[in-house]
Amino acid sequence: MPLPSFHMIDAAPQPVATFSHCTEVDGWVFLTGQMPTWPGEPDRPLPDGVEAQTRRVMDNLKLVLSGMDLGLENVVQARVYLTEFDRDYAAMNQAYQAFFAEGKLPARTCIGVTGLAVGALVEIDMVARRP
Repeated sequence: MPLPSFHMIDAAPQPVATFSHCTEVDGWVFLTGQMPTWPGEPDRPLPDGVEAQTRRVMDNLKLVLSGMDLGLENVVQARVYLTEFDRDYAAMNQAYQAFFAEGKLPARTCIGVTGLAVGALVEIDMVARRP
């Protein structure tokens, strides 16, 4: 098995800690959880509400995937982290689902957490596979 390769994607937001945007090994691409931050604007306020934050997170994940010559159609698994699970689950689902073709949703886990970096309401990480 080849060694993993570690990638930083210029178009994606700067990570909020010390990690790569994604790691690839043997055709599997593991995307670090993205926050609802803005590429090139680390001090810009986060979007208001979980729906807007979910859309920003998904757009950031698309930037990372694109930087790897992949798209959401290559995603096989996602994990969603919510700080206000009961309040935000339905709204997050509505925003999240709009990014995928009908009937083409990856496997997913959604987890309630006590807090996220930068005061975010939602964070999502993914696993993709090259064809």
